[in-house]
Amino acid sequence: MAPILPFIPEDITVHLGAPGSTAENVTVPFADYIKNVASSEIYPTWPENALRANIYAIISFALNRIYTEWYPSRGYNFDITNSTAFDQAYVKDREVFENISNIVDEIFNDYVVRQGNIQPLFTQFCNGTTSTCNGLSQWGTVNLANEGLTPFSILQRYYGNDIGIVENAPVANVDEAYPNEPLRLGSAGNSVKIIQTELNRISQNYPAIPKIENENGIFGSDTEAAVRKFQEIFSLPQTGEVDKATWYSIKRYYTGVKGLSELASEGITLEEASIPFDTQIADGDSGIAVRTLQYYLSVIAYFNGNLEPVPLSGYFDSGTVDAVERFQRFYGLPETGVVDNATWNVISRIYIETVAALPQGYEGNNAKLYPGYFLTEGMRNENVRDLQTYISLISKNINEIPDVSVTGFFGEQTENAVSTIQRLYGIPVSGAVGPVTWYTIAREYDAFNNV
Repeated sequence: MAPILPFIPEDITVHLGAPGSTAENVTVPFADYIKNVASSEIYPTWPENALRANIYAIISFALNRIYTEWYPSRGYNFDITNSTAFDQAYVKDREVFENISNIVDEIFNDYVVRQGNIQPLFTQFCNGTTSTCNGLSQWGTVNLANEGLTPFSILQRYYGNDIGIVENAPVANVDEAYPNEPLRLGSAGNSVKIIQTELNRISQNYPAIPKIENENGIFGSDTEAAVRKFQEIFSLPQTGEVDKATWYSIKRYYTGVKGLSELASEGITLEEASIPFDTQIADGDSGIAVRTLQYYLSVIAYFNGNLEPVPLSGYFDSGTVDAVERFQRFYGLPETGVVDNATWNVISRIYIETVAALPQGYEGNNAKLYPGYFLTEGMRNENVRDLQTYISLISKNINEIPDVSVTGFFGEQTENAVSTIQRLYGIPVSGAVGPVTWYTIAREYDAFNNV
């Protein structure tokens, strides 16, 4: 699994007042925002090493607000304020100093971290004369620079010897973290993994929230139980689904229990930030994500003559690139041949809509198409019943696969059978039924059913 690392946003939205005020919001390029704040907070005549140390602190402070979604998680539609009682100074339309602008252009995508953590450090600072704090003293940096200290050494004086600087972080259009639709039983993806990790950490402070045993990005019954208890504790509708209100409430309490927006933070490690699903797949990639993509494209193409199916090889080859480009062209997406989140979301949506539009009984004696969500332990519905029917027939022909009762309830017996099938067919063993597992079971069922 790869970690989710912070990006430098292309833009930042600033509220020109205290958080609860009716002041204007302005959205500006991130680098321009840093130049404005630095020109408002510090003096251009200071030694360059003092300027650089302060600018590192300004960058990291802003990125911490964005990374923790400090204001969106509280219901606001901005990233940061210009109130120095809460954040850092920003003066709309002010001129910036040339030497400060040049430094920002050089280091705007560098930020301070605590060693072993990935989140931008909450680099608290104050002017050091009329106000003091546990973080950096702006005027104090001048004295340290005059003593010959480097910018990094100055930062260490205030934030500790265990800090580091992340350099040349990638710049990207940072979208809202909420996945735009509720996460529920059967959902799967990196957003589910994030919620699982955050709920498990919150449960250390609120032990009534049950632990999620496997943070695998698949929304099973244990995740649903944890979400429901969280909603009960914090007076949210107890749906067991993560809607926008629940998502940001989880985010807010997670940030709070870990102290992510405090100088003395518990921090987030690379392991905690790991994600199980690829955020992008392209030419040359291979594995389950590619097989899932090929399966979805093939089903969609079967019902759309403008597209063409691709073999489920598990390899992102030239044929898959062509199929992706055709899909992107038909649905008005940039023709990159690369499946990023935007392309995948459209593919997933079209697949689900295609399956939902099929008339009942369309399959005849063949297995149904994958229903569009993961089947996991604890579920009870008709798709589980169909799955059990397929496994039961397969088990009569393949001795290694245990038989299952056709009850419509996904219990331990069904999970064991699914895990066995995954081991036999080289699918990562999760006990949950996603697109590739469903396709494999359906294929074997059709083979034995039509003999």
